[in-house]
Amino acid sequence: MRLLYLCVVYLLAPLVGIAMLLRGFRDHSYWHNFSERFGFGTVPHAGSCLWVHAVSVGEVQAAAALVRELRERYPEVPMVVTTVTPTGAQRARALFEGLAHVRYVPYDLPGSVRRFFDRVQPRVAIILETELWPNLYHECGRRGVPLVLASARISPRSIGRYRRLAALFREALANGIVIAAQSAADAERFRFIGANPLRTHVTGNIKFDFALPEAAVERGAALRAEHAPGRPVWVAGSTHAKEENIILDAHRRVREQHADALLVLVPRHPARFSEVRAALEGAGVPFAARSRGERCVPATEVYLGDTLGELVLLYAAGDVAFVGGSLVAVGGHNLLEPAALGLPLLTGPFTFNAEDIARLLIADGAATVVGNADALATRVSQLLGDAPERARVGAIGKAVVEANRGALTRLLALLAPVIAATASGPMAPARPAAAPAPSSRSGRASR
Repeated sequence: MRLLYLCVVYLLAPLVGIAMLLRGFRDHSYWHNFSERFGFGTVPHAGSCLWVHAVSVGEVQAAAALVRELRERYPEVPMVVTTVTPTGAQRARALFEGLAHVRYVPYDLPGSVRRFFDRVQPRVAIILETELWPNLYHECGRRGVPLVLASARISPRSIGRYRRLAALFREALANGIVIAAQSAADAERFRFIGANPLRTHVTGNIKFDFALPEAAVERGAALRAEHAPGRPVWVAGSTHAKEENIILDAHRRVREQHADALLVLVPRHPARFSEVRAALEGAGVPFAARSRGERCVPATEVYLGDTLGELVLLYAAGDVAFVGGSLVAVGGHNLLEPAALGLPLLTGPFTFNAEDIARLLIADGAATVVGNADALATRVSQLLGDAPERARVGAIGKAVVEANRGALTRLLALLAPVIAATASGPMAPARPAAAPAPSSRSGRASR
């Protein structure tokens, strides 16, 4: 099975590489550090390191607390954070400046993976969520590098695909990999595809253990006072192509009931900022662009958040949050940040990127599913016109986030002996790490 996999990746690698280069004509960030995708590139440290991999922006954000804790506990050990996407790399560099070296993970080609290991020299590999790369895992086993899958999950949708490739993944998982699964169900799915039951644990979802930026609420209030004093404001964050049309249609309907309502529109990918600006101009929508320092006036209908790394700030300026990637089949984005800010949530039906989190928030009444512009407009209008209801629903979301924290503590307790066992010098944690059992509430969140 592995031989077949090698044939497939060798055939696909040139096509993927060409596709990345072509995407660079639209977004030059795809050309930056391109050689790292084949295991090349320099690393500014000597000796071995702790390596954390987070595939894109959401996982990078989830890894922030973990990276900071590891840096505090092991201050003398270099750290490397890898990602796949340019936006993930940009966010990682902003979050981890001075804490870790950020680079791209290599394509899963044997030569690329070997070059990456030669340069980075990981002492321990910590990979977040569902990133199953057979050649990378094989190299970890060949070099004796402990591999921990942190906050690991396999969705019910994916288990059929993994089952068909069970022989390949059993081989990949056979190298003493430690799995810190989000839920008991995820742990069982990993065992089903070949993970060692004795090395498979349930620690919970570290996405709940994020910290809001300092003074986020106060800064959001100040931003609102500057741009929309006295106006109802709703935020559509992490939106995608075709989704913005639905949102703008909904906003026109919202303004039929709330004539002064302001929509804060935040596209997911920086490469699309100019595209969305042009679409708003072409549609004749009065808008102000944050990137240009423009200020909203009473006639402004849309405030465009066309900057990177400010989504939480923009959420904090709103009354209601719609989380994008969910009205189109992208799978949805981070519901937890606006929930922690106490905003009532709206999401489309496509939430498979974080099904467990979405299911929990929906079941508890913190989030409402909307499938089209009419449903979105109706719920936004209801919430904008009912402050007590906004407060009630927002409080539920905050409570859900707080009740499900603790996965990071359990993960660090699992990592401590793994890291200590690889130490060539004094690498004991700076302080002891306890591993409290997951609460019943946390278990519910991870179903």
